[in-house]
Amino acid sequence: MPAQNREERLQIMLTEDELQALDDFRFRHRMPSRAAAVRHILKQGLATNGITAAAPGERSTDFGVIDTRSSGSRKAS
Repeated sequence: MPAQNREERLQIMLTEDELQALDDFRFRHRMPSRAAAVRHILKQGLATNGITAAAPGERSTDFGVIDTRSSGSRKAS
């Protein structure tokens, strides 16, 4: 997988129970960091709602979470 330029920081506050659930998910799926686990969960949640990641070759500036270039959002395959 090519390197990602992650230039934006997102800070969230979690309860102890939410953090424990995140850590449990992370360790169960052998993820390297909390950030990786959050990105994976976010990707799954968006895909559940019909929004998928960019196609190969698209740049991050070419799309957002909500696709405004077409008449609808990206559809999960």
